[in-house]
Amino acid sequence: MPQLPCRGCRGMCCGPVPVTGSDLKRIRRYVRAMPSGDRDKLKDQLRFFGTCIFFDQDEDKCGIHPARPDICRAFGLHDNLVCFKQPDAATGPSWSSTEPAAGVLSADYQWRDFA
Repeated sequence: MPQLPCRGCRGMCCGPVPVTGSDLKRIRRYVRAMPSGDRDKLKDQLRFFGTCIFFDQDEDKCGIHPARPDICRAFGLHDNLVCFKQPDAATGPSWSSTEPAAGVLSADYQWRDFA
């Protein structure tokens, strides 16, 4: 599986992020298990409008990478989720979720929903 060049994008591809019920459960468990200092540092960052609430602006990376939503796991590897910095990595067929979307991070779900 190719490694995408995500550093330097400042979260441009990280929003809007539709999430499923399974994604929400996984993220909620992960966020609740984070050390409170790490969680507060991530929570209190300013982000560009529409950028995922879990994008770590200070570190220029996903702040919940091990628990990231399925669409984020698929991003850059499918022809309907192409990374503009490495379009040749999108060799898979169009991706679609096996579950219906429960909402969108930053719009329907905020930090208060994961406390």
